[in-house]
Amino acid sequence: MPYFLVTLTVPAELREPIRAAPREWYGALLKASAGALQDLAAQPKHLGAELGLTAVLQTWTRDLRYHPHVHLLVPGGGLTADQLRWVRVKDREFLIPQVKLAARFKGRLKAWLQAEQPERFQAVPAKVWWVKWVADVQPVGSGEAALKYLAAYLCRPPLHESQIETWNAQRVTFRYRENGGTPKRGTVSGSEFVRRVLQHVLPKGFQRVRHSGWLGAAAQGKRERIAALLDWWAPALVPPAPVSPPQCPGCGKVMLLIGAVTRKPP
Repeated sequence: MPYFLVTLTVPAELREPIRAAPREWYGALLKASAGALQDLAAQPKHLGAELGLTAVLQTWTRDLRYHPHVHLLVPGGGLTADQLRWVRVKDREFLIPQVKLAARFKGRLKAWLQAEQPERFQAVPAKVWWVKWVADVQPVGSGEAALKYLAAYLCRPPLHESQIETWNAQRVTFRYRENGGTPKRGTVSGSEFVRRVLQHVLPKGFQRVRHSGWLGAAAQGKRERIAALLDWWAPALVPPAPVSPPQCPGCGKVMLLIGAVTRKPP
């Protein structure tokens, strides 16, 4: 089955309003992005089925600037509303029109803001709602590489300590790579470096990963229905081969773990 990586971003004018109320905005970004995809996929001219979505919120650029956006990993198929058919994408390279997706994403966010945050809606520059927003939909084959790419946001901080080259009382210099892979260095004041890192700390208890559609937590029945339609059964679990305990290279006796030595930080 083909997979697609969808990225939805907001105009620069929305970054400060989002920073001012991150919990409300982050939740709305994740909900609106998933809803926009489902809206278009449900239309018969596109897919006519419900998608399964895994959405990940990201807030940083490679040089630690604030840039909230959402990545979604999407299988190229869906379950019809009557749950009688599994529908695959017609083209392994195409899922949803990018322009329509960006417009639907903008419309959903605007509707949420008007209905639930009217005061904040008035504070948003009017320009935001008439400029074109950006959506990017890329085919990613089996999805394995894209999944590893998204997993990096969950398992690593915005900047690894090994990327910091020098620091003193005034400045911090760190390495990063541009989107094309070109290595670069950034030098900022110590207070600016701390500000850039801390602005990406999520609100307490907030989950940056959301599953929805037939991949949602409450959709076990739909997943079982899909498996039946595809005549797919989970392979039997094969227990791993037992591993022999390590032996001393000198006397040949079994070695016992008595402790671990923690490596000092660089």
